[in-house]
Amino acid sequence: MQSSRVFANIEVAPKMPVIVIMGVSGSGKSVVGRALSVRLNVPFCEGDNLHPAANIAKMKMGNPLDDVDRAPWLARVASWIKDHPGGGVVTCSALRRRYRDRLREDQLVLPSMVLLDPPPAVVKWRLDGREAHFMPASLLYSQLRTLELPSADEEVLVLAGTKPPELLVDQIDVWFSAQMKKH
Repeated sequence: MQSSRVFANIEVAPKMPVIVIMGVSGSGKSVVGRALSVRLNVPFCEGDNLHPAANIAKMKMGNPLDDVDRAPWLARVASWIKDHPGGGVVTCSALRRRYRDRLREDQLVLPSMVLLDPPPAVVKWRLDGREAHFMPASLLYSQLRTLELPSADEEVLVLAGTKPPELLVDQIDVWFSAQMKKH
């Protein structure tokens, strides 16, 4: 991580960005995000918990969210990022560039972003085996159609998301350490 700097005999520690773990439902965001937050010893936020009740009800009924539905949720995720200038890990599908841009908007410290992008068959298998989650497997294809892969200028780490969570956390940790040294 970055070293502290001393200005007028006052040590100023660098700000650590929040890491956003992104991907479609079932990509492994929550499992990897929780493990990464433990590794980095920073707060964790399950982005699904920030959805308004109307969004959860809509998805439970098998209806995909649209941009209007996502707006208050993305605002809540962006607010959580802003409220954690000392670092943290938050999950958020952030499927489109404009959603990722919304999360970066007005941040004192830009979040680092990691996309978990396993093959659709793997995600479908995971969703079919999941219990007690509001997101039905039937919405997977809507999410895959919505997904816009990050462009090079976004500096997003993209991982296939098929390795065991601890290996994904290792990869993210190495990448994040390199990112911190660059900035």
